[in-house]
Amino acid sequence: MSATDTAKQQKRALRRQYRAARSALPRAERLRAEREIVRRLKPLIRRGKKTALYWAMGSELNLRPLLHTAAQRGAAVYLPYIEPRKKRMWFTPYREGAAAERKRGRAKLNVPQFAGHRIRADRLDVMVIPVVAADRTGCRLGQAGGYYDATLAECRFRRPLAVAAGFACQLAERLPREAHDILLDGFVSERHKLRFSRR
Repeated sequence: MSATDTAKQQKRALRRQYRAARSALPRAERLRAEREIVRRLKPLIRRGKKTALYWAMGSELNLRPLLHTAAQRGAAVYLPYIEPRKKRMWFTPYREGAAAERKRGRAKLNVPQFAGHRIRADRLDVMVIPVVAADRTGCRLGQAGGYYDATLAECRFRRPLAVAAGFACQLAERLPREAHDILLDGFVSERHKLRFSRR
């Protein structure tokens, strides 16, 4: 078995492990953690800066309170926009109360896609990224779609600050890394506010 196959198998097992840990959080503990994580991320939402958030799927950390913060501050917030059969994402502006142009994904886990002037990631200042897990070296374990890695790899002018957001139970000491995995600049949980150097 090649090193690539071994890493893929390890990642599959780790996804099951960390999704189960995230799903097992008691409701009260989860709500407390979400409030604290949102508080720690609020400084990223600033007028004059373009910040990309994400729309939570399933048991992912819910960042919707930050959309309200952006509306209050007059800050520009963007959400990912995925074209069919494309890995590299666009980002479209979100305004509170906006209706989705369309939805993508399975019925229970569909993600709204919002219309508007689309921009690429290199026009963003900050990108807050969902994780299944992250480690202390800045490696991220995602849903296995490859969208964020492909998007960050294609940044031609500059790369936004890439910060993962998740619960403390999603932080690993070390995750398997493949050549296409893009390292994070930071990880924020209810107990952590880590910064990593790009290598």
